[in-house]
Amino acid sequence: MVERRSIGVGLISVGWMGRLHSRSYANLRYAYPEAEFTPRLVIAADAVQANVDYAVDVLGYSKGTLDYREVLADPEVDVVSICAPNFLHREFAVAAAAAGKPFWIEKPTGRDAQETRDIVDAAEAAGVVTAVGFNYRHAPAVQHARALIAAGELGEITNVKVSLLADYSADPLGARSWRFERGRAGSGVLGDLLSHGIDLASYLVAPIHEVTALTQTVISERPLPSGATVGHVAASADSPRAPVENEDYAAMLVRFGAGSQAVGFLEASRVAVGPRADYSVQIFGTLGSLRWTYERLNELDVCIGIGGDLHGYTTVLAQPGDGEFGRFQPGSGQPTGFDELKVVEAWQFLTSVVTGTQIAPSVVDALAAARVVEAAEASAADGRWHTVGA
Repeated sequence: MVERRSIGVGLISVGWMGRLHSRSYANLRYAYPEAEFTPRLVIAADAVQANVDYAVDVLGYSKGTLDYREVLADPEVDVVSICAPNFLHREFAVAAAAAGKPFWIEKPTGRDAQETRDIVDAAEAAGVVTAVGFNYRHAPAVQHARALIAAGELGEITNVKVSLLADYSADPLGARSWRFERGRAGSGVLGDLLSHGIDLASYLVAPIHEVTALTQTVISERPLPSGATVGHVAASADSPRAPVENEDYAAMLVRFGAGSQAVGFLEASRVAVGPRADYSVQIFGTLGSLRWTYERLNELDVCIGIGGDLHGYTTVLAQPGDGEFGRFQPGSGQPTGFDELKVVEAWQFLTSVVTGTQIAPSVVDALAAARVVEAAEASAADGRWHTVGA
């Protein structure tokens, strides 16, 4: 029998993502039975008592609290998941680092690049391991795509298109939650969705070096919610309204760095009528191309070679050997989903903590994405090309 190290988990914020983090810890042993560690849900904090009760009664935490400081002060807590709204990320992450607690945090890590820089500095000063929720990296088909690109199967990469179109805010009666406030969310769809696209493009091709961008706010005001919200909810048409302070749509042209000659187009919308979660990547090279979409998570369309009677895309199903697919399914045709991607995140985070080797995407990766967002916002304001800051 393997003697397993118990890792005490603390959770800050019990919203949708906090609940998903918790399920990911709980399911980790099923996917990674050889793990020499076992997550143990110790304490969860939330500002709403009903969420604290849910964490204990449903998620299985030993105790709950209304004060996040109790999570960080608990000697049984070895690691922390930070799933709070954007405007609390810096406070909680810096405090976790000061307490010597490795943390797994959702993106955007800070409301802007400076807040993200503060979090990076705090983590590095404390020497704590971090992980960031760039979950789409872990899709088995994306892992397959990365292997093809690295092996030179597509030749020299020439151009990239990344599109993240969603409708979660398309309803004009969608409540004006903190996500639509500049002071609490920072940017809108740039940080919320396009940070994923920036990370995917950088992960698959090269870091983004230069940007020109535009943004658009489609729904200028929204009704205020009547109380605390979890996720995206509708409000009454009779509710008082307040202005939307950040962008609903963003697009950018980019040039890649690190010796790559590739160029790209990235866009994101939270108000697109029709797409539910049309998150797609297309990468073109001198010898071939590939395309992937989250709506067909376990498929990769690949074209290798030029010409011939059967020239075109072949759809390849994810299979064992593509990323962590084999951890969850025995063979092609059996799908993996969003929850499995978060289990991979939990595994990478805790493995990074136990081994001291950073294998999970970290707050340094989050800062790289935040720098691109910063350059895009500057470009949207003045219409010029902007170099991404270091």
